[in-house]
Amino acid sequence: MVAAKLSYEESRQQRMEENKKRMEALNLPQLAQALKAPSFPKPSPMKRAKPRTVEKQMVVVRRSSRVANLPTPVYKEIAVDPLRMPRSHSTSKHRDLSNRIYASDEARAEATERAEELESGLGSDHPTFVKPMLQSHVTGGFWLGLPIHFCNKNLPKRDESVILADEDGDEYQTVYLANKRGLSGGWRGFAIAHELVDGDALVFQLIRPKTFKVYIIRVERT
Repeated sequence: MVAAKLSYEESRQQRMEENKKRMEALNLPQLAQALKAPSFPKPSPMKRAKPRTVEKQMVVVRRSSRVANLPTPVYKEIAVDPLRMPRSHSTSKHRDLSNRIYASDEARAEATERAEELESGLGSDHPTFVKPMLQSHVTGGFWLGLPIHFCNKNLPKRDESVILADEDGDEYQTVYLANKRGLSGGWRGFAIAHELVDGDALVFQLIRPKTFKVYIIRVERT
């Protein structure tokens, strides 16, 4: 038993010696050492950028033949009083409202009374109302508010196109705004076409669901 163990140890030692000789013959120990201590490449030195040199040259500025013979302009700063600077005038296309016509209370009341008399003669087959004209209806904003009770009872619940037919049968398309209960787009054209002024009284007769017959009572102008 002991002899067999010694024989195994001897053969093992012999194999190790043989393997060591093979490794030395192949230079494997040196390669192993080289792999254990890796070498990093040395950083390359930074290259210093050379400063750019800008060569300044005097050049002749070319001038057009139209101004070549004129003297060279001289520029200088001057003090400007902002209070004396000329104001720019507006070129907007707003209407000149300086010639507005204002009706007297008596003339306004008389026109409204005559409109109510005309309304009473139209009968009750179609809903009607009387609307005296104010400056905001016929100049500037051109917004015509309608009676709330009339709108709630007779006009659409949403925005719709409404036709205004005058006494000659000419029709004008306007926009009825349900939330605001009034006429907006198109009313301006109707007012200008019929030269409506402050104090005129209009009778609106709803002859169809979205069509008004409009009668105009002119205010007496002084």
